[in-house]
Amino acid sequence: MLDQYLPILIFLAIGIVVGAAAMGMGFMLSSSRPDPAKNSPYECGFEAFEDARMKFDVRFYLVAILFIIFDLEIAFLFPWAIVLDQIGIFGLVAMAIFLGILIVGFIYEWRKGALEWE
Repeated sequence: MLDQYLPILIFLAIGIVVGAAAMGMGFMLSSSRPDPAKNSPYECGFEAFEDARMKFDVRFYLVAILFIIFDLEIAFLFPWAIVLDQIGIFGLVAMAIFLGILIVGFIYEWRKGALEWE
């Protein structure tokens, strides 16, 4: 019974050795020249040394909303495309309405200037 787990243990051991070797080579071959900018935390495009309670620009939220909209659109299009021959014209009309609503939202965002970045 334990001989069935031997390939998994070998695979894990090889993975750990390769990972440790890569990390070791990185430490040995890299140059260590730290400076304050290199050691500072990355703050999503904002200056790292400002007030922590500053307000976020609304454009970040608009980009996130656009990503969610189009991500959901693709997530619904794949299953729909697979069963399109089974659902027929009803499914085609339903998806056309869904895509129409998304296109109206996209045009609204475009007209409001959400896609323009300074």
